[in-house]
Amino acid sequence: MVNSDRLSRLAQQLGERLQDASHAPEELQRGVHQAMRGAFDRLELVSREDFDILMDVLQRTRSRVEALEKQVAALEAALDTAQSSVEAPLGERRDDTSPPEDAGAGEASRPPGRSGD
Repeated sequence: MVNSDRLSRLAQQLGERLQDASHAPEELQRGVHQAMRGAFDRLELVSREDFDILMDVLQRTRSRVEALEKQVAALEAALDTAQSSVEAPLGERRDDTSPPEDAGAGEASRPPGRSGD
């Protein structure tokens, strides 16, 4: 709705300028240009050059973000792999120095590697 209000004000200003058509065409053209420039200033438009510059910055930023996302994913995968390779052998292997849980007291006193002389 705000844009329609601005456009209606612009149309009103242009109508006022055109009503006084007895002025020289240059004056009329200047008045129309001033009204248009004022309306465009209120619309907060940017130039095509500024838009292109910002689009270029945005594309470079997006490329950097995508590269960083890939790098983070690779680092997370490497970390997961490293953690799983460290945790799995610790959980799977038994310590040779500790006796089995169901062993009797006599077996626990023997040094590792000897299974009953």
